[in-house]
Amino acid sequence: MHELEGVSRGDQYRALGLSTLAFTVCFAVWTIFSIIGVKIKQDLGLSETQFGLLVATPVLTGSLSRIFLGVWTDQIGGRIMLPLQMLVTAISVWLLASVHTYEIFLLAALGLGLAGGSFIIGIAYVSRWFPASEQGTALGIFGAGNVGAAVTNFAAPFLVLAFGWEETARIYAVVLVVMAIVFYVFAKPDPALVEQKKTGRKPVSALLQLEPLKNLQVWRFATYYFFVFGGFVAFASFLPRYYVGAYGVSLAAAGIFSGMYSLPGSIFRALGGWMSDAWGARFVMYLTFIISLIVLFFMSYPQTSYVVQGIPHPDGSENLIKFSFGMPLWGFVSLSVILGFVMSLGKAAVYKHIPVYYPHHVGAVGGLVGMIGGLGGFVLPIAFGIMLDTFHVWSVVFMLMFVLVAVSTIWMHLAIVRMERRKFPQLAGETSLSDVPGAPLAEPKK
Repeated sequence: MHELEGVSRGDQYRALGLSTLAFTVCFAVWTIFSIIGVKIKQDLGLSETQFGLLVATPVLTGSLSRIFLGVWTDQIGGRIMLPLQMLVTAISVWLLASVHTYEIFLLAALGLGLAGGSFIIGIAYVSRWFPASEQGTALGIFGAGNVGAAVTNFAAPFLVLAFGWEETARIYAVVLVVMAIVFYVFAKPDPALVEQKKTGRKPVSALLQLEPLKNLQVWRFATYYFFVFGGFVAFASFLPRYYVGAYGVSLAAAGIFSGMYSLPGSIFRALGGWMSDAWGARFVMYLTFIISLIVLFFMSYPQTSYVVQGIPHPDGSENLIKFSFGMPLWGFVSLSVILGFVMSLGKAAVYKHIPVYYPHHVGAVGGLVGMIGGLGGFVLPIAFGIMLDTFHVWSVVFMLMFVLVAVSTIWMHLAIVRMERRKFPQLAGETSLSDVPGAPLAEPKK
């Protein structure tokens, strides 16, 4: 491993540590509706569809904002953009406590959603401090800031019980402001921007930053991220409501169980980055999709009651044997932990390649990939609510996710097979590029 010219290990660790901490705080704020939304749903008497829209609205802003936040970060640097984004978000979070109608809640949620844009700012900033051989691991560690969802799931229920959801929102706003100040004071400017100022070069224009988005490869990364990140955000927001409704547990218990999903879905992203550096992102993506299919299959099985026509009793009366089958609470929680773990690996695998293929367009390309993934976190909770209102079966949510992963897996495999035959005909029928360490997730950029 080597360091970039003029950048010390201390500088790298400082940039990575501060960015990861800031992203953790932002992600905790971004998912706050997963907890306070349950109270708001009860206070306003919302339907499942309305609740799904409320939970998903911050994700919409956090997703759509990623492209322009990424471009601006490439131009003016993460040391400026990240504190600015946190301060603007803190204002929306503070004002959230004075809202009383559903429509205004949705507007406040749009402002709160800017917290999700911190991801692409951090990706663009952190990638500037590490060489390509170390970026998978570094970005995986940064992405572990997703643990903010677990922080909210574990801590927010107790804050709500102790202070109420309004004061909980204000506490989150204050923490955001403190983190913005800490980051600005202790972080250093992007080394690439420092070099630009020394040489007198101008930043790449926004139009040129967006040019790689015409490549199909970029959109392929984005579709994978729709599940591994969008699905993660959707489940992190939906599971507290699911545990309360399907298993009848308390909000505090639901938060703990949901945190058990969010925690491995966050901290093991660093492992996914290391695995992608060592064995190739394609191997990690196959592992993620296959295990997810198995887990979602069992999660999809609904609570079912059976009646078996047995041998009639001696007196001629019917002999009906009744029994039921369903996923027990402990089994579901265990499966959710496994699912969160493999999704964390997949998130790192997707982002491993962006700074490698597009080192000068990390903000724009990463912004698009993050936007599509974030849109999954917006669309899926709404779809969950609609399906629950329509079918009135809790497990229908996981049936939808099973179909989504199945389609993605088949599509990815067929695309890889076509690429191998076109680019490497000598390997057709002999071996798979997925066996080659470091093999790209998609076809190399032309």
